[in-house]
Amino acid sequence: MKLRSSLFRQICLCLTLCSLVFAPAALANKTTAASYEPYGDTALWDRYSEGNPAVIDHSEWARILADYVVEVPDSPIRQFRYRAMDKASLKRLNAYIRGLERTDPRQYSKQEQLAYWMNLYNAVSVREIQPLVAAKGESVALPASLWTDKSVRVARQRLSLNDIEHGILRPIWKNHRIHFGLNCATMDCPNMDPQAYTGATIRDQLRSAGARFVNDDRGVHFADGKLTVARLFDIYRDDFARDPQTLMKVFAHYAQDMKALYLLGYQGEILYSQDLRLNSP
Repeated sequence: MKLRSSLFRQICLCLTLCSLVFAPAALANKTTAASYEPYGDTALWDRYSEGNPAVIDHSEWARILADYVVEVPDSPIRQFRYRAMDKASLKRLNAYIRGLERTDPRQYSKQEQLAYWMNLYNAVSVREIQPLVAAKGESVALPASLWTDKSVRVARQRLSLNDIEHGILRPIWKNHRIHFGLNCATMDCPNMDPQAYTGATIRDQLRSAGARFVNDDRGVHFADGKLTVARLFDIYRDDFARDPQTLMKVFAHYAQDMKALYLLGYQGEILYSQDLRLNSP
């Protein structure tokens, strides 16, 4: 009986993985260009140079992440220590962001660009959140202006965090894994990666971040026969799946064996949760 159960589990998971081989392209069809219109000229940024083998230096950001991203003991949660940042670290952070501002990402390969934009987004979010936390502590409510203010300048274009996410990352890459790697800073969002993204590593980093979040109860949780998932999957539902059945397959793709089986067989209502506490110790 145990052998048959194991075989059944392996067959189900194999079928799930096969169905998701072409998932990014299929899911992208549901996302319309109109949803990105308020966030600038996407075509301006949809250029790259695959013949350029050069890489962008993210070593300074890597050192900051190593210093301030911490693991919560006996938990899959990682947190960013905003209040612990000293003047020297803030100076290094600002210097790193200025260096990215002087870099035109369109001169690099598409994967190198993806790492550039993801790191820039996260670094700017830390720069903007840190003084709020320093002044008010972890109970601070993050203002909408954090995402809407034109807080960075690239290739002579003023950009907000919303511009980077909705005007560049989502419409150009059309990959739901982007949402696993951006810092939204609250407890109900995926963790900040403790390592800087690079063109060579970002694919594996985002895949790992997706698995970590889906297997964490903050991301996908079964209780009393009901499925509750993070609001991320509601806000960006069209980026993840065209219908609830496909969404279950996306979850199962990242989930560990038993959780994947529950997800594949689930046909009930999907509930959404939120936890807007700052993800910081």
